[in-house]
Amino acid sequence: MSAEVVDANPYSRLMALQRMGIVKNYEEIRTFTVAVVGVGGVGSVTAEMLTRCGIGKLILFDYDKVEMANMNRLFFQPNQSGLSKVEAAKETLSFINPDVTFETHNYNITTVANFDHFMSRLKEGSLTGGPVDLVLSCVDNFEARMAINTACNELGQTWFESGVSENAVSGHIQFIKPGETACFACAPPLVVASNIDEKTLKKEGVCAASLPTTMGIVAGFLVQNTLKYLLRFGTVTRYLGYNALQDFFPSYGMKPNPSCDESFCVKRQKEFAVAVAAAAKVPTVVAEVEDDAVLHENNEWDISVVDETVPEEENLEVAQGIALSYSRPAEVEGGGDISKQAPSVPTSTANEPSLEELMAQMKRL
Repeated sequence: MSAEVVDANPYSRLMALQRMGIVKNYEEIRTFTVAVVGVGGVGSVTAEMLTRCGIGKLILFDYDKVEMANMNRLFFQPNQSGLSKVEAAKETLSFINPDVTFETHNYNITTVANFDHFMSRLKEGSLTGGPVDLVLSCVDNFEARMAINTACNELGQTWFESGVSENAVSGHIQFIKPGETACFACAPPLVVASNIDEKTLKKEGVCAASLPTTMGIVAGFLVQNTLKYLLRFGTVTRYLGYNALQDFFPSYGMKPNPSCDESFCVKRQKEFAVAVAAAAKVPTVVAEVEDDAVLHENNEWDISVVDETVPEEENLEVAQGIALSYSRPAEVEGGGDISKQAPSVPTSTANEPSLEELMAQMKRL
């Protein structure tokens, strides 16, 4: 074993982040609780990465069982066929790192009874009995994503949404903080916005998102940003996509929709706006200024001196492809805008006819 991993927690390599000055205390990872919803292609890899990083507690949710078709899920084994995915995951992950606390729930979170229990575990499932620190959505259908979105909006719970496309060559992750960023309902997928039943996309005998490479890449992005969020280093991405065909990685921010159908999303937006406004109100500090010597005790005509100097226009630089709609009017000598000056009267020159000559020409017409 290398000297780098000889530590109180030999299962975590995060100590390197502290030695390199990236994080202040990598051992803080042991205090966090993360809920992983969906232990399939992305979720199983995500849970394994967090386990190897020494996360304090993992809460795993999934309703499905392990099948032979799931052997492309990286850590599932043939002898686990028939077990629930969460129990199989706990069995494997506990062997990898016995210091992690595991909590498993084998049910469908979209049913009414299970949804209430799901919310209670997000609210009270941490190591200290309080809310979990982060929720990671690794499900493969719109209904489950909306259930997670509804729960997190109501609880004000920060979470990550992730997914892999049906053709298995693209995926994405999205950071969602209720009220501050767009929730999943603010900008629904095109297929849902177009009123197309997502079940029609599934093909007979085809396992969606079945490439371990794509799943591993998306899970890596998800866990990397989870670590950045929990240990407070770097910049947490708002949205990061991945297109394997062109190796294209789009990244951008998504603002919440004021007209979102989720009532709790709109409520969180209002709360966030109030918090921002309150933070912007800085108490006014009145500085004590020594009075200047009085030059004139009496000022019968209320004469005062003011500075009317016009500040010089800043040198405005715009990005490529953007132009200013108008320019500031030029100033003329003596002050004022050139557009407000009286038009100048042209001066007669020797080549122009005199007034008498013009009148004589008019009479001859």
